[in-house]
This record gives sequence, C-alpha cells and structure tokens, in this order.
Amino acid sequence: MHPTDVATRVPLKSFKKTKIIATIGPETYSYEAVRELIKAGVNGVRLNFSHGTQEGHAAVIPWARKAAAELGKPVTVFQDLQGPKVRLGDFEGMITVKTGEELSFRYHSDYATTGVIPTQYDLSTKVHPGERLYLYDGKVRTTITAVEGDLVKARAENDGVLIKRKGMNLPDTDFKGDILTEKDLSDIDFGVKQDFDYVAISFVQTANDIHNLRKLLQEKGSDARIIAKIETKAAVDNIEEIVQATDAVMVARGDLAVETPAESVPVIQRQIITLGQKYAKPTIVATQMLLSMMDMPEPTRAEVSDVATAVFIGADCVMLSDETAMGKYPVDAVKTMKRILLYAEQHPPMKTLYPFEREKNLQNAIAGSVINLANSIEADAIVAETKSGNIARQISSRRPERPIIAVTSSDRTAQQLALVYSVKSYVRPDDPQAATKLTEWLRENDVLAAGNTVVTVSGRYPGVVGMTDTIKVRVLE
Repeated sequence: MHPTDVATRVPLKSFKKTKIIATIGPETYSYEAVRELIKAGVNGVRLNFSHGTQEGHAAVIPWARKAAAELGKPVTVFQDLQGPKVRLGDFEGMITVKTGEELSFRYHSDYATTGVIPTQYDLSTKVHPGERLYLYDGKVRTTITAVEGDLVKARAENDGVLIKRKGMNLPDTDFKGDILTEKDLSDIDFGVKQDFDYVAISFVQTANDIHNLRKLLQEKGSDARIIAKIETKAAVDNIEEIVQATDAVMVARGDLAVETPAESVPVIQRQIITLGQKYAKPTIVATQMLLSMMDMPEPTRAEVSDVATAVFIGADCVMLSDETAMGKYPVDAVKTMKRILLYAEQHPPMKTLYPFEREKNLQNAIAGSVINLANSIEADAIVAETKSGNIARQISSRRPERPIIAVTSSDRTAQQLALVYSVKSYVRPDDPQAATKLTEWLRENDVLAAGNTVVTVSGRYPGVVGMTDTIKVRVLE
C-alpha cells in the first residue's frame, strides 16, 4: 500500500506547516509505538546510531514505512551517525577533580593501575597545548598543558567529578576532516543497503566534511540526502559554506552549548535558520525542546516558548530526542508539540524575518512569482509538480502563507519533502495533467473545496528534473 493511496483527508486550513521529528529508542521500539507517534503528528523518524545496533535500527525502517502507508502520509526516516564523539573510558566509581589539579589522559588506559584517565578516542593525535578540554559535557573545564607521546595532560579550572563514558568537548581542536570514524564507515555501509532518506553527519567542521560524505554515498549508490549537524565552534565559523554544501541543517544545541557560550546558541540558531531560508535548505532545531516531558505529562512554560520561538524565526522542523526515545510520555510529547506548532503558526502568520539577496536564476524567479501571484489573488494553496523536490523547497524557503501541495512520481522525493516547511506531498505517476488530477482528487476528498483557487507550477516535460517553467491559476468547481 502506498501512503498517498489512503492520504488523510485533512482540510487545507488544518495543515501543520512546521514538521516534527521523533527519535526512536527503548520506549518506542515497536511497530505500534512508531505508528502512534506518526499518527500523533510525527513527520520524520530519527535512528540514533550513537546507541543500539544496526540490526535493531533496521527493524524500525519497515515499521515506519508500513505505518506511513496505513496513515496516508509520507514520512522521512534518517540515519544519525555518531561521529567522533569523544568520551571518557571505563573506570570504577567517580573521580573527584579539584581546581588547579593536573589530570592525565590516555586512550584505553587502566585507571585503577596507572591513575591515568581512560578515553575512547586517542586525543594525543589531535590536541595541542593551550586548547580547551571540557569534561562530563562541560561540567569540568580544563586546559591542555602538554602532549607527551600518547599521554595528554590538562589543568582543571573548577572543582567537579568525572563519571565513566561521559562526553568530552574540544572547541579549539581541528580534527582535520577526520570526522567519519570506523564505526561511522561501518554504519554507512549498512545504511546504504537500507531505505534511508537522509544521513545526518555529526560534528561537522567544514564544507569538505559534507563533500566527502556525499562522494562516499554516491560511490555506494545511495540517493540519501545529507543533514549537517551544527555542534562545533568550527562549524559555526564556517556556517555559510556548510549550509550551501549540505541538503539540510540541524541546530544540535546539546554539544553546541558546550563548544560555544550557551548564551550564543539562540543567536546561532537564528543565523542558521536564516541561511537555510536563503539557500532553500530545511532546518531542524533539536535538543531539550520538551525535556521535562521525560518524566512529566506537561511541559514547562519555558519549553512551550522555546518550541514557539523556533516557529517564529522560521525553522522547518523541531525534534524530540530523549523525550520519545526514553521518556515516559512519548506520544503526549508529540501531541503537545503539535498543539504548540499549530497555535504559533496562526499567531502571527509566518514570514521570512531577515532580508537577504537570493541568487538570480530561473528557479528562484519562478518560486518568487508563484508566491506573488498566490498572494495577489488570495489563492487557497500552491500546487507544485516536482521530480527532485527543488521547486517545492524554493517556494517553502520563502515561507508563503498558503500551504504547499507537492505532487511527485518519486517516493524518495515525497519522503524527503516530509521535513520541509508547509509542504504536503502526494505521489502520482508522471503526467502532463498531474497537478490538475491531484487537485480534483483533493476536491473530491474534501481537502480542497468548490470555489477554492490554486496556483500550480509545473514543467512541460513531466518527470524531468529542472524543467519547471509553467504557472497556472485554477478555480475548483
């Protein structure tokens, strides 16, 4: 069964424009749970390869596809690579740290016999004296004082404790493009054989990291698009070139708030979303959006404001991590997020907030013209025929008030567009009358109504990428 064979009959005015991503974990690891999440409003399913097994993740993909088909909505499924997540190694109990104390680190050290703290990554090959080293996700701050062979020494700048396997952050360290680990390469080999729509790359530093992953995926025959996770200081410094190189961008606020000052994260978030609109790349705001719903059935007021703010500044997607992977109220968290999104989208209508120059080309000109025409005649919807999804992304990036209905012959394109602001996709065979036939179907199924006006954009050669050249107006009977 195809998702759009039983497409939900949601009235046009009830469309949710901002999309929701849910992370699957122990609390949602079943077909029934995945289906309930999608039914509640999830548009994208994230499989976090920092946890679980390849076999375990593989089981979720057919669950998501089956649920999407039953519920009548394309859903994105994406692979989130772990990347060079630098962590402390294993040791018993806690290590107490005092201000000014010198700490020593070595890859896979035995702390009990040597007193040298073990790490899961060989820091000695990357770090230099003077660079910052943050331990336990920033709770203990140190500065590297020496690198002696495979031994790294650092001076503690505050009191604290260390616990095994907790994260380490190196905001000043250049990994020199070495961000795909052996585990990542194994997971990529696994992933290209699966039905993933996107691959998320962690700890991006430069655009070359995106180019290298894209080359690797293409060599392996994958048509998955790339999500760049922005969570390092280097990525912030190179943000515009990264946004241009990638297909989508995630503001990964957890590590980002350790690698950069926490107070800078809201400004960086706004900058990334603005660049996403400029280059028509979907943006995802992630981490702790409804964290209190791990244990409570209602969010805090600050969390409600955080989700609404993501809408106001123009994010395409908001993401739930621990809330749906390990929380007590995963479905309630999705329902709560959907209520916040719908209300925020109506007060006030979303518009791009920050002016910028777009590249002058045919597709940009057509996207702008479609929106201007739809506004001037107060159309009820924009219908875009698309093979690759590009024209739908271009229209969406301008945040039109009208919902965007995409019709495509590609399942992959429909699934990838599930993360794009205000786009609702339907899969239909290539046909010169595809948009007209779809609007008639939507009218018959009460998504559109008699008297509704739609603006359609299409190409003279259906199914050919980059040939969009025709704009029409149609009043439904």
